[in-house]
Amino acid sequence: MKTPLLALAAILALAVGPVSQAADPAAGVARVWQSGGSPGPKFGPWGFDLAGRDEAVTPGADFYDYANGHYLKELVIPPDRARWGMFDALSALSEERVRDILEKASADPTATGDQGKIGAFYRAYMDEARAEALGARPLAPRLSRIRAVQTKAQLAGLMGEAAKSFYGAFFTTATEVDAKDPAHYAVYLGQGGLSLPDRDYYVEPAFAAQKAKYQAYVAQMLGLGGWANPEAEAAAIVGMETKIAEASWTRADQRDPTKIYNPMSPAKLAAAAPGFDWKAYLKAADLGRAPRLVVEENSAFPKIAAIFAATPLETLKAWEAFTVIDAAAPLLSEPFVDAHFAFRSKTLSGQEAQKPRWKRAVETINADVGEAVGRAYVAAYFPPEAKAKMLDLVQNVRAALAERIRRVTWMSDATKARALQKLSMLGVKIGYPAKWRDYSRLAIAPDDLVGDVERSTAFEWDRQVRRLRGPVDRGEWDMTPQTVNAYYDPTKNEIVFPAAILQPPFFDAAADPAVNYGGIGGVIGHEMTHGFDDEGRHFDGSGRLTEWWTAADSAKFVAQTKRLGAQYSAFEPLPGAHIKGDQTMGENIADLGGLLLALDAYHSSLGGRPAPALDGMTGEQRVFLGWAQVWRGKEREDALRRQLVADVHSPPKFRVDGVIRNIDGWYAAWGVKPGDPLYVSPDERVRIW
Repeated sequence: MKTPLLALAAILALAVGPVSQAADPAAGVARVWQSGGSPGPKFGPWGFDLAGRDEAVTPGADFYDYANGHYLKELVIPPDRARWGMFDALSALSEERVRDILEKASADPTATGDQGKIGAFYRAYMDEARAEALGARPLAPRLSRIRAVQTKAQLAGLMGEAAKSFYGAFFTTATEVDAKDPAHYAVYLGQGGLSLPDRDYYVEPAFAAQKAKYQAYVAQMLGLGGWANPEAEAAAIVGMETKIAEASWTRADQRDPTKIYNPMSPAKLAAAAPGFDWKAYLKAADLGRAPRLVVEENSAFPKIAAIFAATPLETLKAWEAFTVIDAAAPLLSEPFVDAHFAFRSKTLSGQEAQKPRWKRAVETINADVGEAVGRAYVAAYFPPEAKAKMLDLVQNVRAALAERIRRVTWMSDATKARALQKLSMLGVKIGYPAKWRDYSRLAIAPDDLVGDVERSTAFEWDRQVRRLRGPVDRGEWDMTPQTVNAYYDPTKNEIVFPAAILQPPFFDAAADPAVNYGGIGGVIGHEMTHGFDDEGRHFDGSGRLTEWWTAADSAKFVAQTKRLGAQYSAFEPLPGAHIKGDQTMGENIADLGGLLLALDAYHSSLGGRPAPALDGMTGEQRVFLGWAQVWRGKEREDALRRQLVADVHSPPKFRVDGVIRNIDGWYAAWGVKPGDPLYVSPDERVRIW
């Protein structure tokens, strides 16, 4: 789900698809999904890869391995990936398609409009010779501004430009739907200042090696940028960031929408967090006239402001220089690109090889002008009938959730009525926006890659600031059509499914309906359940942050979620590294709810008729297999360790085995008995929705 300013917590792409042994794995993936002419499903005889099972494993011992074990034994993670599986294969296919769009656009230098912009952007990125010739020169004007800083007030002003430039800041800034006034936008401020993936990398002994390599990387980047005394400044920077990490909230703490909603005036913020020039910061962010701010991690702000005040100006300037160099490095010459990859991708995620330049171009252009690309993507790859079929599935899953709400025994009639009202108000977006973003005011040059990225960033920030003047645009999307993902937005009470996810193995019109329900049906149910998970339940049908539950119902809900959290916290994906049950709570609730709803919706779709058996598999068994198939994949160890501390999603294996053991129908479908490793007694199974 999406919460104000925080990262989207949709069903994040976590390892995906059959790897080709070709030089470029994505080429094999494209063949899998683009092999036209076959009327059958893309996986197996009815939508599931039966050959990928490991029948030496019993379902009750390890359902994930039973469904996927042989596939996983044969799976090789491509060297330019930190993980690989079903989500990643679809993402690779999307990359290939976007590459084709960009290459066609770039081949016509006379093109105008969106085609002209994305073509020029791609030419700029692919001009490697120019990047090598320029070396560090694109950094010069930005570093000169930092060198010219003489006061901390001036430095706070540079930090205020972070939302529209390469500069860094101790605080994050965004405009989002106001959680307590969902008809309007508000300015949100959050904690920042850290360059490692999570505060744990600074404060936990398990990450001491990565922290030491980070300090060496800071020195390396400062040296490449021509900054004085890089080794000494790097040590000071890491020491300062460690203090910020110690003051920062954990990801679990950030997940409480009531705790992160702390509105105040700029004057009140300045009084609460002295030592930082908030006036200079807000003015530079084009927010000097904002009368009201929503401060998220409010207790961290005074501590971080105090760290800013106590840190020598030269250290702050060196930190600002490092953030600029680090942010721009992938766009510069080979020494910068290689250093950035060696630390950011290899050290932190275990990725063995750099992605080819065209893939990096696709990532950047998707991120910066994604809807300009998305319009062409939809025209080429999203058939209108897919949207109609998806709407039918959504309605079936919605009906299943309504029935579950009516049946739950722990909730009072009053809260049930409000829950059903919220569900009836749920919005649905499928495929692509009804209105595309207007990029006509954005200047893109084919010979200025660093400038293109910075201008795109400034263009987006200007759009965010300007929208403060008007009502909320409910037609806006937070993902592009070419994104393989989905999300729930609590402030709009809507679920959103981009075009790129509506493909096998999630949805295949030729596949068995049971497999589709286990795949895309589970995804739909997942996103709907986010409206009623431990975060989403605090928002009503209009998207307003308010307590609409009775106190007794809330207490019963929390009791069940604590039991679910304990189950997940017991999982140990790596020796000594456990899942954080409180950090992943919302996604785990959504996974459990999603599969339950998919199963209910499948039963309803049969209209009272018995499900046919296919290859000896019952309909219920095929729903569970469909769910297991979409999560199959592998991660490198460093990437998995990173996920455990920096992600709100559980690793793929536990998005299967952690869910099915709480579903009564799974036991009946697979004959799971007491004594089986995954068996949980009926009275210990978590029952939320």
